[in-house]
Amino acid sequence: MIKQKFILYGRFECHLCQDMQNDLLPLQKELDFELTLIDVDEKPEWVARYGSRVPVLVGDKGEVCHYFLDKQALLQYF
Repeated sequence: MIKQKFILYGRFECHLCQDMQNDLLPLQKELDFELTLIDVDEKPEWVARYGSRVPVLVGDKGEVCHYFLDKQALLQYF
């Protein structure tokens, strides 16, 4: 079985981003997926794409959710 990979686009000083990351940690252990954290401020194209619409959780099939973790949407990837 191929391990699902997700990217969490956000900002390091963003409380919503930290909340989503904290909500993902127990699910990451339970569902066994890879999670990469990206600070959108590192590249102008990420700032242009996501702006203030962070955090954004993205999987191979596209955006899963933004602002808050949608557990049901995440589970649909599996």
